Amino acid sequence: MPVTAASSPLDFLPVALMFIVALAVVIAILIVTHWLGPKRKSKIKEATFECGIEVQGNARFPFSIKYFLVAILFVLFDVEVIFMYPWAVNFKNLGLPGFIEMLTFVALLLVGFYYIIKKGALKWE
Repeated sequence: MPVTAASSPLDFLPVALMFIVALAVVIAILIVTHWLGPKRKSKIKEATFECGIEVQGNARFPFSIKYFLVAILFVLFDVEVIFMYPWAVNFKNLGLPGFIEMLTFVALLLVGFYYIIKKGALKWE
């Protein structure tokens, strides 16, 4: 196996330049579109438009917190399940230690799921 030299800060220069260029492009696009964009304001243009349907009531009507809680829990558990795909692909290579680690991960996942069930987070009234 060949010996590799330790990396220096100069090795990360292309990555830093990429971030700087990307940031410059985003800022330039924002400035140019603001500068070139139309500035004609009218009551009709600033009115709320939703698929041709007239506005009814206040748009700031509060949603139930349960909706947001279920959405956040879905994202949380969905992301945790995504961690299982690389494990499934490398199942044979990881062996027994990998299997034990995944059992621990699933056990923690189930503890969290049990907790939210006991708290009634998924009960709709």
